[in-house]
Amino acid sequence: MNRRSRRFPVLTVLAAALVSTTAHAAGPGNDPAALAKIRDTAMQSNYAWERTADMTDLIGPRLSGSAGAAAAVTQVAEAMRKLGAKVTLQPVKVPHWVRGLETGELVEYAGRPAGITQRVVLTALGGSGATPASGLVAPVVVVRSFDELKARGAQVKGKIVLFDVPFDQHMADRGLAGQAYGQASAFRRDGPRLAAELGAAAALVRSVGGASYRLPHTGSTGLVDGARIPAAAVTNEDAMLMTRLAARGGLSMRLVLTPQTLPDADSYNVIADLPGTDKPDEIVIVSGHLDSWDLATGAHDDAAGVASAMAVLETLKQLDYRPRRTIRMIAWMNEENGTRGARGYLAAEQANADKHVAAIESDNGAGRPFGLRASVPATSSKLFAPLQSVLQPIGAGVFQRQDALSTGDLSGLERAGVPSFAPLIDTSSYFDYHHTPADTLDKVDPDHLRRHVALMAATSWFLANIEQPIGRANVPER
Repeated sequence: MNRRSRRFPVLTVLAAALVSTTAHAAGPGNDPAALAKIRDTAMQSNYAWERTADMTDLIGPRLSGSAGAAAAVTQVAEAMRKLGAKVTLQPVKVPHWVRGLETGELVEYAGRPAGITQRVVLTALGGSGATPASGLVAPVVVVRSFDELKARGAQVKGKIVLFDVPFDQHMADRGLAGQAYGQASAFRRDGPRLAAELGAAAALVRSVGGASYRLPHTGSTGLVDGARIPAAAVTNEDAMLMTRLAARGGLSMRLVLTPQTLPDADSYNVIADLPGTDKPDEIVIVSGHLDSWDLATGAHDDAAGVASAMAVLETLKQLDYRPRRTIRMIAWMNEENGTRGARGYLAAEQANADKHVAAIESDNGAGRPFGLRASVPATSSKLFAPLQSVLQPIGAGVFQRQDALSTGDLSGLERAGVPSFAPLIDTSSYFDYHHTPADTLDKVDPDHLRRHVALMAATSWFLANIEQPIGRANVPER
């Protein structure tokens, strides 16, 4: 110890501590070696797989308002606290819809042998109304477009309308699964409501998905109180059967659906912050959604997305890396049938939207990731070259700029100017499992999941430390 140190020992210790803290706070920034270390650390960890297994195997289905959804809130919050993150449970009121009995039976058709009826495999759609407990029997009207529904309007009253519109798997096989889903899901979303407006007794929709294994695909509808008719998805095979039988002559069906729409339930978004060092008020979101449909355990949709977002914080904790900006993990509640969690967050943060630098969500399954989609200005694309370079060794170096991603939980933030990011994923088989009883853990590839984490962790870190402004999203007017 020198003479000055002997005279001012406390000041010397404080100065040393300040230097140490400053050095630690500065972190490695976006040095390529640091980004590569994040990538490699994520690729060597099974944390996301373990959290996906916890959510799916230990809890199971997590539809909003259910005991499973509540258990998921607790499970994720506890896991984030174990990592030392600052955890906040943000209250949100969510829809509470529960399915009951659901059966379908073809009871009259041309050429039916005496004593023969045929079972139809179906499942109630979210927001469906109920039949009488004993069911209803009515003729079936098959339509293949909204124009045909409108043209046959007078014939629809009192009937069961079947929208027989197939999911275009050829599009999905060629990288256009999202577009194929958008085309077919429009009939699930809007078909029952339009049929109700024409006086239909019930509505059926051909399942929105590619796999023809007699699996029904559920999902939300646009039904509203006052015209909440029974609505269900039938399997691809049963939709085709009904269309063939209807072409022979009259077709009638007995339908039993007994769902209930209960009062809104209390729930939460789980928010876990890794505070920034020198720009803690600026936020980079990394996220997935907690809720799932109730037919299966929602492994692809979206336990794997939540687990990947959680693993971003775990990866940085392993390395003891502290970002300049706050990295905020959000497990959204109620993406599937209301987006109440996302809307609640936006309402709370609307005045602070300009402090949200970027938002990431993984909600397209856990297929192999090839890179990123991003709603950044065209002039900003070149800024991501260093990130692309680091992700190239794991085959995830593609950068695809779009004017808007319009992803469920981030769409409101995006309209408020926050650039959105999402993994660019192979979704060619995603809609085989999506919203079906088959969306279970065994369908998730652990190596693909590790690549998700590497992509999301490196991207989160890059965005939290980038020096140049990346600009704001400029979502076109609809």
